[in-house]
Amino acid sequence: MVKEECKALLDALNKVTACYRQLVLTIGGTSDSQNLREELKKTRQKAQELAVANRNKLTAALRDKTVSKEDRAEFERLWVLFTSCMEILETDMKRALELGQEFPLNVPKKHLMQTGMSGGTSGVAARAMSVQNMKYDADHNIDVVDLKDLENEINQVGEMMYEMEMKVNVPQWTVEAKQDPGAELNSAISVAASSIGMIEVESKSYCNARKAVAGSVFSAVLLIAVVLAVCVVKLS
Repeated sequence: MVKEECKALLDALNKVTACYRQLVLTIGGTSDSQNLREELKKTRQKAQELAVANRNKLTAALRDKTVSKEDRAEFERLWVLFTSCMEILETDMKRALELGQEFPLNVPKKHLMQTGMSGGTSGVAARAMSVQNMKYDADHNIDVVDLKDLENEINQVGEMMYEMEMKVNVPQWTVEAKQDPGAELNSAISVAASSIGMIEVESKSYCNARKAVAGSVFSAVLLIAVVLAVCVVKLS
């Protein structure tokens, strides 16, 4: 039960983190606006809430002495995935801070990057927040105030990651993966190879059928030619 809850929380954190990265990439572009800055704020706060929930669940599970060896190995694997996700989130938050400082909304003379992207970003944030529509409280100084909050939150995420390492010591090199290195790539290659093999078998059978038909036609033509030759000889 606890293991399934940890997996569900980690899956949710991965999705929200991915959505946050998509939003960060639009800062300074043609889609940048106050709504985007508010979406970024709500999405990263959602990610931090899920991160705290993940940390509490996994920390309790890994510090439980009654957990079986197999379950502990699985919790350690989830812990490594969780820490990797947190590192990605922290990196994207720092990138958002740098881009926000470089492209403030309250300076009209500051040219935005022409990324070629246009349109709204509410769909990405909505997927992160698991809602269909998001409403924003417009704040003319959202980029100024939010950058200060973002800087504080980056420090909080860094402190949380440091505390995680102090409470639970799970070296990444000690965790065994469930699949061999390159297993996903090998599976994709094997699927492609099997598809090619099926095409080759089908093409071979098709070629054999064509050869059989051609042989039958040739035999029939030869037989007709022999019959005509015999008839011509008799008539002469």
